[in-house]
Amino acid sequence: MINKFETIECSENRGILTIFFNRSKSLNSFTHQMMVELIKAVDYAEITDTVRAIIFTGKGRAFCAGADLSKRGETFDFSKRKDKINGIAPDEGGLLTLRLFDCKKPLIAAVNGPAVGIGATLQLPMDIRIGSSLARFGFVFSNRGVVPEACSSWFLPRIVGISKALEWCFSGDVFDANQALQAGLIKEITTPEELMPRAADIATELTKKSSPVSIALTRQMMWKMLGADHPIEAHKIDSRGIQIRGSSRDGVEGIKSFLEKRPANFMDSVTKDMPDYYPWWKPRNFD
Repeated sequence: MINKFETIECSENRGILTIFFNRSKSLNSFTHQMMVELIKAVDYAEITDTVRAIIFTGKGRAFCAGADLSKRGETFDFSKRKDKINGIAPDEGGLLTLRLFDCKKPLIAAVNGPAVGIGATLQLPMDIRIGSSLARFGFVFSNRGVVPEACSSWFLPRIVGISKALEWCFSGDVFDANQALQAGLIKEITTPEELMPRAADIATELTKKSSPVSIALTRQMMWKMLGADHPIEAHKIDSRGIQIRGSSRDGVEGIKSFLEKRPANFMDSVTKDMPDYYPWWKPRNFD
């Protein structure tokens, strides 16, 4: 299944699913088909317990250079879209980032080159972002006469702060990896040759000693609580999680292995052993 794509390419190795944007002749520009295929690949990762983490990167010299502009002035003309809700066509970048937001596996962006427009915003729901020295970033929407998309007005200020987010989106300037690092958009900079090995190392570091179910719950607790209006909401979910997971196979094994000074052998899986209270949030609809 993971090889039956046209705009992306997938590779699974040692618990890591690597997803490559694979339209290198057009600098991996984003299309409707790419959106659909990316969501299918993430769906595959979620139902495959051998996949512990997902890395996203680009084939060729670009990460993703933005939306496919082959339709020129009609690129953002949604008049013919048939999926409108109350007259509005859902932004396809947003459909992707919302899927990433709900993912149960750690997500890592390995930015190998230009990441502009949707190429920049689709990274924002990812947990770790690293870039090579060739990486470039641009939130160029105001330069194109449109507005930020892919839910980036929610994600970007939470990552880099409101002032920096507005500076980048007002100016539309394209900036280098050093500026991204200074602002906290990326975690670190590597050489081009070291980028993918380093991304794989990070994926392994995040998952090798941890319960997959604990990681899935923790990811959603952290991301979802960014929108909570009071810490009591976190207290409610923390308390349910500690009570239920504390008596689970993994909870017992985690304590036992620590006391016995040996690596834990976690048996619970994301596909079969998520607790009954998950998901604890109400679905949010586009209306």
